[in-house]
Amino acid sequence: MKTKQLAEILERVERWPAHAQDELAEIAREIDEGLSKGEYEPTDEELAGIDRGLRDAEQGHFATEAQVEAVFAKFRRR
Repeated sequence: MKTKQLAEILERVERWPAHAQDELAEIAREIDEGLSKGEYEPTDEELAGIDRGLRDAEQGHFATEAQVEAVFAKFRRR
């Protein structure tokens, strides 16, 4: 069984370049592995990153719109 959204994107994925298909496959493998393990347990490094983010938010340290756009632009160029 596939959801409508999944079926639609899989049709489009077939026209993607091989490197993009491989990247999607790796993401799907990670999701599948996580689902098969049951409840997710973050690593110490991930927990530390979450703590840093929460501290920054409490202190009002947020990225500007320009900084966020710069990060997204970097990934759009791939």
